[in-house]
Amino acid sequence: MNPNHRPHSEGRRPGVSFRSLLGILLLILGLALALTACSGPAPDQSADSANAPATDAASAEDSATRAARLAQELLIVDTHIDVPYRLKEEWADIGTATEGGDFDHSRARAGGLDGAFMSIYVPADLQENQGGDAGAARTVADELIDMVEGIVAEHPDKFALATRADDIARLHDEGKVALPLGMENGAPITSLDDLRHFYDRGIRYITLTHSKNNHICDSSYEPADQRTWDGLSDFGRDVVAEMNRLGIMVDISHVSDAAFTQTLEVTRAPAIATHSSARHFTPGFERNMSDEMIRALAENGGVIAINFGSAFLTEAANGHSQARWQAAAAYLEEHGIEPGSDDARAYMQQYMEENPFPYADLADVVAHIDHVVELVGVDHVGLGSDFDGVGDSLPTGLKDAAGYPNLVAALLDAGYSEEDIEKILGGNVLRLWRAVEAAAAEMQGESAELAEAA
Repeated sequence: MNPNHRPHSEGRRPGVSFRSLLGILLLILGLALALTACSGPAPDQSADSANAPATDAASAEDSATRAARLAQELLIVDTHIDVPYRLKEEWADIGTATEGGDFDHSRARAGGLDGAFMSIYVPADLQENQGGDAGAARTVADELIDMVEGIVAEHPDKFALATRADDIARLHDEGKVALPLGMENGAPITSLDDLRHFYDRGIRYITLTHSKNNHICDSSYEPADQRTWDGLSDFGRDVVAEMNRLGIMVDISHVSDAAFTQTLEVTRAPAIATHSSARHFTPGFERNMSDEMIRALAENGGVIAINFGSAFLTEAANGHSQARWQAAAAYLEEHGIEPGSDDARAYMQQYMEENPFPYADLADVVAHIDHVVELVGVDHVGLGSDFDGVGDSLPTGLKDAAGYPNLVAALLDAGYSEEDIEKILGGNVLRLWRAVEAAAAEMQGESAELAEAA
């Protein structure tokens, strides 16, 4: 028995309230409407059956149309596109449709791409520890920046440089593709003054190293017993701190696991992996990020931008890629063939014909996004295609910059909301970029206060 129940007074019948009467009347009305509906003409089952295929087709068309609309409406930011070095090797006017490569204005517009980070790539063989010199590394970086500035000057109605996160939305509204700049390999940075030089030239992230250890940190591609610093060098720690102060995003793609951990210990701003994927799918491939690293990056407020290269996406493609390069290295050494020569290219072509490449597909890209979301939530994943940087290894459905609507459609099919898709396409990266800008403003304010106090 309910102890709070109060029985009616003895000899008194309970009254019926207005609310009770209203409820009874509504119930009667509902029953009457139901009986009226039931007594109506029976639906034409044959007509419904005949229309079913057309309805399904219309739904499929609506889904594709929705994805295409979202790709144009939402801000898409791709954090790593290797156009500049592609054009250094073979010039093409990307203001018009080009036959080669993965990116040009036409394909960017078709795909809805708004912010295309141009990779200012500096090859590892220009590093001092690889027989090069810092002057040559800096020269290449400046030349590639000059090139991007020239493209913008040639096509001011199509492209514009971007140096702040808010530029992306503004340029989207102006109908232009924004070209922010990121330096891939910190080889040109030999002093903290170099950081100021490249910041002033528009560089807004720096990948600390590339395929070899450099003077900043160790590379994930170097064998564990050949690492120079066991992570970051002392200079590397100073570089990360100064990048924070200036407002340059710290890119931990390519670095060793130890360098990643130490970077997160030093940085006061969120870090970013501009073109990495999940190691969960490619066991032993240190170039991708482990689950533990992804969790640590999320705790730092950072973002992992998924690389579209097949070797980053599936174990089969990764194994094929490693076997191909090992076979090529052995063959070229045995026959005294120079890398990059016609004979070397002929061997690689023959190898690929005899050993077809197992391309990843669109579903594999979504699987990596799913994995990150399951680990740390939807706020810490973005897109870092590596277009023009991974050769002919892109997955089916994402072969060039026109393919982003295909990814949007796949995300919709996977159950992602429009709000979540907005974050994945660019919102997360822009949030991180703004956090880096805010951290820089705070640090510069602290420096000004100290200067005044002195």
